[in-house]
Amino acid sequence: MALRPDSPDHNLFSGEEARVLAANAPLAARVRPRTLDGFVGQEEAVGEGSWLRRAIEHDALFSVVLFGPAGTGKTTLARIIANTTDAAFVEVSAVTGTVKDLRSEIEAARERLLATGRRTILFVDEIHRFNRSQQDALLHAVEDRTVILVGATTENPYFEVNSALLSRSRVVELKALSDDAIRAIVEDAALSERGLADAFELTVEALDEIVMLAAGDARAALTTLELAAQLASPDGSLTPEAGEPIAIGLEEVREANPRRGLPFDKGGDYHYDVVSAFIKSMRGSDPDAALYWLARMIEGGEDPRFIARRILICASEDIGNADPQALLVAHAAFKAAEVIGYPECRINLAQAAVYLALAPKSNAVVSAIDAAQREVREGPRREVPDPLRDRHRPGSENYGRYLYPHNYPGGWVEQDYLPAGLARGAFWRPTERGWEAWREEATSRDRAEREAGRRGGGEEPAP
Repeated sequence: MALRPDSPDHNLFSGEEARVLAANAPLAARVRPRTLDGFVGQEEAVGEGSWLRRAIEHDALFSVVLFGPAGTGKTTLARIIANTTDAAFVEVSAVTGTVKDLRSEIEAARERLLATGRRTILFVDEIHRFNRSQQDALLHAVEDRTVILVGATTENPYFEVNSALLSRSRVVELKALSDDAIRAIVEDAALSERGLADAFELTVEALDEIVMLAAGDARAALTTLELAAQLASPDGSLTPEAGEPIAIGLEEVREANPRRGLPFDKGGDYHYDVVSAFIKSMRGSDPDAALYWLARMIEGGEDPRFIARRILICASEDIGNADPQALLVAHAAFKAAEVIGYPECRINLAQAAVYLALAPKSNAVVSAIDAAQREVREGPRREVPDPLRDRHRPGSENYGRYLYPHNYPGGWVEQDYLPAGLARGAFWRPTERGWEAWREEATSRDRAEREAGRRGGGEEPAP
């Protein structure tokens, strides 16, 4: 639990401890803004005139869940609330906190409210890590406002937080910061007395590299800046002796962060967004985009079998019989992912993704099975036509004549296979692309020729 300086449990020792901890805290924590005026980015969520800004400024906050990627300001906003509110501010860990801890804080908040009329703001970082019973423990306290909940999460709260708790709160989404916002945060940290105090000077190339590597994550940008400063400093200190500012160049930045931190949380929204972009790129016949999103998943450590399953689905859903070979290619890629694994199976996955992107497209198969299932679910019960019924039962001699297709030219004969009330074309409607279009054209031509033969007096062979 975090204590405010005006807490009754706060004393000179805890104040000194706080100063020592602050001096040794990461750069990102030291330069964290303490007021909304110093908060950069997120204009839509907390800009002038927004609900959240007015609620914080007027100390009229009610329960809120802050949702967004790492490094977008969720914890910073909670700290700003702590610094500006007249309410008591307490923090419970979603990782180590228990139901007993929550009930203890809720009871303390109730006593505080009854004794002094003072509200309690309860901050829960990574609230999605609370299990259902822990979230349920908050319900009544949030509903009657014994506590004002401020939850923060990188996961979509509509999936990870109880709907009953969400209905008692307001969800505010924070988005990845713009490059301009990241640039302003880094420049301010380099100049701030709580930061590098102008002891270091970033080259233009180094600043651009930090911004690019951060990918919208302010914490990642400040961590890169801090490590690069240590590498540039002769003694590794962030507080070198007075003198000319020490230059931080491209080399130090790249050594501090050799890899771009593009987000890909295998269980969260970015996971589903990137996978969705990958599938839509193959469907949209863009091999370059398919390869890019595939690379994002590979670099993010995605299970290759998961990727291969998406490719398998796309082969039937978006290509189908426009190119039946696509399903075979996709299946081969899945087997390669299973048997070979990383790093080599990335090549198999890339081959399959490019093949699917370049293949002719048809969703006729998925549309047809959807329509057929809808008819089965919603339509009347339809009996099997007598000629198609099984013949291994008494009375089957009365079912009528079944025409055996192989006894006819081309292996086809006109015959009703659908139950009464349904006609050819009820479900299957091929596109004009690829193999299915060729087969439809050939089938239609064969039917027309046979029909012309019957009109001309030709006879079908006996079965």
